[in-house]
Amino acid sequence: MSNQQVRVRFAPSPTGGLHLGGVRTVLFNYLFARKHNGTFILRIEDTDQNRYVEGAEAYIFDCLKWCGLNPDESALTGGPFAPYRQSERKPLYREYAEKLVMHGHAYYAFDTPEELEQKRKEVPNFQYGSAYRNEMRNSLSLTEHEVEQLLKDGTPHVVRIKMPEDETISFVDMLRGPVSFDTNTVDDKVLLKADNMPTYHLAVVVDDYLMKISHAFRGEEWLPSAPVHLLLWEYLGWKDSMPEWAHLPLILKPDGHGKLSKRDGSRLGFPVYAMSWTDPKTGELTPGFRELGFLPEAFLNLLAMLGWNDGTDQEIFTLDELVSKFSMDRVSKAGAKFDYEKAKWYNAEWIKKIDSDRLVAECKVALQNKGITVESDEYLAKAIELVKDRLVLINDIYEHAWYFFKQPEEYDLNAVKPKWNETKTELFKTFIKQIEETENWSAADLENNFKALIAEKGLKAGDAMLPLRVMLVGGKFGPHVFDIVALLGKQETIARVEKALQAFTA
Repeated sequence: MSNQQVRVRFAPSPTGGLHLGGVRTVLFNYLFARKHNGTFILRIEDTDQNRYVEGAEAYIFDCLKWCGLNPDESALTGGPFAPYRQSERKPLYREYAEKLVMHGHAYYAFDTPEELEQKRKEVPNFQYGSAYRNEMRNSLSLTEHEVEQLLKDGTPHVVRIKMPEDETISFVDMLRGPVSFDTNTVDDKVLLKADNMPTYHLAVVVDDYLMKISHAFRGEEWLPSAPVHLLLWEYLGWKDSMPEWAHLPLILKPDGHGKLSKRDGSRLGFPVYAMSWTDPKTGELTPGFRELGFLPEAFLNLLAMLGWNDGTDQEIFTLDELVSKFSMDRVSKAGAKFDYEKAKWYNAEWIKKIDSDRLVAECKVALQNKGITVESDEYLAKAIELVKDRLVLINDIYEHAWYFFKQPEEYDLNAVKPKWNETKTELFKTFIKQIEETENWSAADLENNFKALIAEKGLKAGDAMLPLRVMLVGGKFGPHVFDIVALLGKQETIARVEKALQAFTA
């Protein structure tokens, strides 16, 4: 690591939901910045106005807030290199495009969409580059006078980079080592569109330079664009300021074949977005990890392990631990298969690990969604503590804890009635009197008192414990039965035993 200040950025397009691969890119940027006392920047790349989706930018910020990966500089927080939305930086890109044209590294192209479409019909796999650029309508094929007149008339045009012929362009990727490209395989990408908006290729280079970005981490799908970006850094005279690059491995489908997509999640029944996203145009809801009951700590933990490890067998990491242990040389260049069962395992482990008070807010929402009103956060925290080892997702709280909030409406009578007798009826009537008089309301004392009562009636513990459990929760499930009694309290326990006795003796 040089003495250069670390400045990294995540630069999403506000076009829809935030894919877990995008959040992993944020995470690796964030960890690298924090590890090196650097700065993490969020830059909104909204140059493609046709794909811009209302609400998507706010959604991105909400996702990062939920994850706890808040940027140091952004369109919301501001910073020394504002503005952080490319649409607000529009005037400055034209200057750099014109500079490239002036030095012969780019050119004006006046081809209409119809002319381009016609060429694509004539030439299979048409690429606008060295092989065909002189057959097209641009400032390389037209006379200087014709170009001047077209510009003077305000003829719609784009600016394209002029890719050199028969050259090899190389750079050293932090993950992949030396990477080389043959310029003949790369077309003359559009840098500035007819509406004066830059394309990603121009904007990312200009903004990374002006914002003094030191390291650029992005998905490997951007690797084919690298030769265009390398040339722009060189042509604009900024080669010595170019950030170090790392092209992160893809997150793959569970079978390992191809990049994980939203459709894969829909098909296989798991989320691929950080938070639920509703498309404002279609109304289609895509569920997210948060709404399905994942903790942000677990979500970040599982993402970190998709393509990185610290070289040990440790799998559960806090964010602080990830910061201290993270290094790019431990990031794999091979794609990482997404395993939803493993993702759920991380969540279950984090639910066990985390303080029950911290789970109250999420569990309360999950219970309210099932029609249960939680009147006491303290009571809910105690209920969570009793069942948290059984939860995989936060939303499982209803299945495992509903009986702490409402009485059972039916009972597993098959578990009780075949062996029910008058002795047991008398036992539970006496038990009601016993707990009415009990002052020390602890699970241990309650259990000891009950067991003494069972022995007095000449019964075995198992003959009475199971009926008591069914009385309290309706079936053969739940945590230790006297932990349930202790939490329900005296009046509620008595009410449930009395109600169940009527059902058992009917």
